[in-house]
Amino acid sequence: MTTIEGAAGLASRIRPVVQVLGGRFMTSPELAEVEAEVGLPPRSLYVRGRSAVLGDVPPKAAAELFGIFPHWLFDFVLPAATAALDAPAAVRAYAESSARWSRVTLSAAPEPGRLAELLFRVVDAADASGLALFAGWKNAERPAGDVERLGFALMVFRELRGGLHFAALRALGLSVPEAVIADPEGGRARLLRTAWPEDAADELAAAAERKPDLRDRWRRAEALTDDRIGEVLASALTEPERAELDRRLADLAAFAQV
Repeated sequence: MTTIEGAAGLASRIRPVVQVLGGRFMTSPELAEVEAEVGLPPRSLYVRGRSAVLGDVPPKAAAELFGIFPHWLFDFVLPAATAALDAPAAVRAYAESSARWSRVTLSAAPEPGRLAELLFRVVDAADASGLALFAGWKNAERPAGDVERLGFALMVFRELRGGLHFAALRALGLSVPEAVIADPEGGRARLLRTAWPEDAADELAAAAERKPDLRDRWRRAEALTDDRIGEVLASALTEPERAELDRRLADLAAFAQV
């Protein structure tokens, strides 16, 4: 097995914990708490805060960046949230919600600063060109505390993988909703959980199933994403450091019950 092949295997193994813990604060009570404090309507800080790292993104552009949600959601949520909170304040509020969630969820994690350091090494080694949300959060101000840095690092790493995965999907001719239908962990039910009305979800599912080699394309996109993440892991970390990252994220997954 080559170094890159081994690193791609590591990328595949760590995907679930990064995907889950890198995004859990986005629907957390801590985010809702910060949202209320800064005067945003319920369930709008995720949209405003995540996109505000790129400035005042128009609703149609934000919908394309996020990929998975219907466009009407951004037309409905983003203008009012943008009027209520300027972009720098929205970025601070979004980061604060991550920090609060991290203090609640990750405070007892072993050596959070070391795991954050390894994750940031990978993030900083990654080429952010063409990956807008990742580029924004990669270059955003980072927290000072170890626990808060770990939560932030997980979020930014998640943006890296997400951006690379979206690129892989498009290279293989799949939209994000089509990939959701192909994903055994996704399907129509996930579309419904991400604000798609039932009739629209039915239409998307039917169109996706008509796509030739739908699930094969999705599997190839997953493998391509793992390959690209693996390359970054191999360039940023030594083999012992990659083994350490693997172990520490496995321990974190067990600790956080992922």
